[in-house]
Amino acid sequence: MHWATEADCDATARSLAALPPLRKAFIELHGPLGAGKTTFARHLLHALGVAGRVKSPTYAVMEPYELPGGSVWHFDFYRFNDPQEWEDAGFRDIFASPGLKLAEWPEKAVGLLPVPDLRVDIEPLEGETRRVTLAACTPLGLELLA
Repeated sequence: MHWATEADCDATARSLAALPPLRKAFIELHGPLGAGKTTFARHLLHALGVAGRVKSPTYAVMEPYELPGGSVWHFDFYRFNDPQEWEDAGFRDIFASPGLKLAEWPEKAVGLLPVPDLRVDIEPLEGETRRVTLAACTPLGLELLA
């Protein structure tokens, strides 16, 4: 699919947010710097009911959100470089618990992350246009894309 504008990104996020199984998914967001990973996560979080500003977790590595439908964690592993931080921050426990997990730059935490339910690849083209691929990696991911 293609996003010609940010409104297209928002529409994709709203479509996913409307699916109840999303609340227990792990979604990896892939793409180069500036591709729109955080923008997509922001639209998805707003569509799920997060009110107010959604900040990038680049420096904090993780931002948690508590919603009526459950917990959501937004990770950004761009600056992640110490596997001990995984243990110290309790990420193993978070990934073992119910709730939606969104991870930007998951390739920085290879070997620590579980298999994602859904992989979102965002490729910048010309201007604001993005080529976006959604790929299911688990039965839950297939359910989300059905």
